[in-house]
Amino acid sequence: MSHTKYVFVTGGVASSLGKGIISASLGKLLQSRGLRVTIQKLDPYINIDPGTLNPYEHGECYVTEDGAETDLDLGHYERFLNVHTSQANNVTTGRVYQTVINRERKGDYLGKTVQVIPHITDEIKRRIKILGETGDYDIVITEIGGTVGDIESLPYIEAVRQLKYELGSNNSIVIHLTLIPYLKTSGELKTKPTQNSVKMLLESGIQPDILVCRTEYPLNDELKHKIALFCNVTPESVIESIDADTIYEVPLLMKKEQLDKVVLKKFNIAQFNETDLSRWDEFLYKLRNPIAKTKIGVVGKYVELKDAYKSIAESIIHASTHNQCKAEVEWIHSEDIEEMTDDELDQTLGSLNGILVAPGFGSRGIEGKIKTIRYAREHHIPFLGICLGMQCAVIEFARNVLGWTDANSTEFNPTSAWPVIDFVEGQTAEMHKGGTMRLGAYRCQILDNSQASSAYAKNEISERHRHRYEFNNDFLPDYEAHGMLATGINPEKSLVEIIEIPSHPWFVGVQFHPEYKSTVMNPHPLFIGFIHASLSVKKEKNPSLKTKKNES
Repeated sequence: MSHTKYVFVTGGVASSLGKGIISASLGKLLQSRGLRVTIQKLDPYINIDPGTLNPYEHGECYVTEDGAETDLDLGHYERFLNVHTSQANNVTTGRVYQTVINRERKGDYLGKTVQVIPHITDEIKRRIKILGETGDYDIVITEIGGTVGDIESLPYIEAVRQLKYELGSNNSIVIHLTLIPYLKTSGELKTKPTQNSVKMLLESGIQPDILVCRTEYPLNDELKHKIALFCNVTPESVIESIDADTIYEVPLLMKKEQLDKVVLKKFNIAQFNETDLSRWDEFLYKLRNPIAKTKIGVVGKYVELKDAYKSIAESIIHASTHNQCKAEVEWIHSEDIEEMTDDELDQTLGSLNGILVAPGFGSRGIEGKIKTIRYAREHHIPFLGICLGMQCAVIEFARNVLGWTDANSTEFNPTSAWPVIDFVEGQTAEMHKGGTMRLGAYRCQILDNSQASSAYAKNEISERHRHRYEFNNDFLPDYEAHGMLATGINPEKSLVEIIEIPSHPWFVGVQFHPEYKSTVMNPHPLFIGFIHASLSVKKEKNPSLKTKKNES
């Protein structure tokens, strides 16, 4: 292809219709035809990035290889396409305005009045085209956050209007995702909200080329023709997106509706391979036909909002499907654990086949995580601790095996006599919060004959990080003398990346975030190992690691 093609995905009627999943599904279909595809997200909020947002506000913060803190939709893009994203794949209003204001301060606009049009829209267009101008992609899919009509989205919609004119009709199209609600009282699917949404888009100067209609019930030909007539599109450009049991079914539903064929026709791309989703079909078959079951408890402090742990939830699905089993996940609030008696703890955790302690920030719910880890350690339940989950495992071991009852992280107790978790080298408590953590991919060397080396089947890996605190190496000899080993080390700074308890059937804590690199085609090795252990390990008391009296 001589020119990069651009697909813009907008949303109407309601939020949370699944623009990210539709974008990722279309990307997967085009990729399966041999096209080089990437997807970017334009977010209308004024935050520079989601790094400082509470997970209750925006779900998880997804981290790319190059250390960008981005929207969770980038996780969907990577999980579907199996291709890394980067800083250029996520654009926020805050970053756009920051760039324009910085340029104004430097005098780059030669004294002109700086305005939304053309300065803000020009910066949006520049960022949209960054990926396409690399020469690495045939098609760039751009998802625009929010809903058409939102004040915050207007500059992005205007930038798309301008780009459609500048790029030409054969090089850009707009897909509008909308809702066809079902009225129970009349037993009808109603198209009026979609008509009004398209009308609103038209008022902004954009005629959508394709309509993807979310619906609970199938759209018949009569409804499709009605939508096409009132929204100025061809009937073949009205695509049904019916509710699915799993997001991983959506690419197959979009293939059935021929979404990719319609897109290629709009771009006048006549000759390309047929779609090959054989490996995707194989994954879906295993997902739907498990031969075993396992019960996994995920203990965290944001469990009320599942999107706060979206990548973890999907990684468990990938790994359990690889192990040909169904993982029943119990989401457990760490604050609830804090108040439980031993009997209540037994009732809550005793039936689990595996326990994952999730990442997070701040002291709320920490004692519940520590209590959970002690239970997993003493009852031989396979355990995976991620980031803060690994740090809590280090604290728990110090308190209950080494006997250092005051052991803690300086994040929670700056005056602890045993600061087993401490600041990353070079950081101070006064630093700005945004973008100042250890972010992105770092190398890790793995010890032979460890759970980690068995899972990865290699001794050097690279994993993504998002944290400020580290294992305090001053105490490492004490840990290793009592049975907790550092089995993964960053070779540049000798930082502990992985801890394990070899006498436990499967007890692994990692400072990094393995969930960010798990995809449908490549489930993460640690999650595979964790799920496999949960299927095969019998839970019992571990006499070698019982709590010791205070020896401090």
